[in-house]
Amino acid sequence: MLLQLTDVSKSYTGVGRTVVALDHASFALDAGDFVAVQGPSGCGKTTLLLTAGTLLTPDSGTVALGDRSTAGMTMSQRAELRSESIGFVFQQFHLIPYLSVLDNVLAPALAARQNGKLSRARSLIEQFGLEDRAGHVPAQLSSGERQRCALARALLNQPRILLADEPTGNLDEDNAAIVLDALREFADAGGAVLLVTHDARAAALAKSTMHMQAGRLVPSVPIVAERSADQ
Repeated sequence: MLLQLTDVSKSYTGVGRTVVALDHASFALDAGDFVAVQGPSGCGKTTLLLTAGTLLTPDSGTVALGDRSTAGMTMSQRAELRSESIGFVFQQFHLIPYLSVLDNVLAPALAARQNGKLSRARSLIEQFGLEDRAGHVPAQLSSGERQRCALARALLNQPRILLADEPTGNLDEDNAAIVLDALREFADAGGAVLLVTHDARAAALAKSTMHMQAGRLVPSVPIVAERSADQ
């Protein structure tokens, strides 16, 4: 199993109230899985993804990457594990504004203390059609180009898992198709994808779906192509 959450809960306490974002959530991702998570705004989808990615620490329950539980890990240990195992793709891109496309794509190599990534970065930039933008900073890019840059960055360290939070939310149809096709290809090649989305077209490309309501998960539902009327 590449990723496993077991009985995970997470709450946020504000002025006069506590919001339960995750309520004893459990699920697992293995090689080849492509799972979409859907549900209304505020139901806990993003908290689920950030907790799965070890960016948030659960109040209770366990998160494991491979055979390694993250319980008791220091922040630096979790960061190292993330850099080795997980790529993130966010709706708002989270590119470093003063770095070029090439340097943004190379950024995870610094976190992972890895050298020799320049050739792979250039190959990914070419794969996503950004060769003529390699020296540009994010402000000089379209939304689609920024997301393609973010996807190349997520793939740099050859992660086993991709966590994507509304990656098509700011994109036109053509750029959304590029991103979704790349996610599907990643899963088909043996990676695992967890996709948080409101986009029905995006969810339809996943192999199964989970639904959230008030922090609770409904088990995965395999996506089966509809039969034609004459079958």
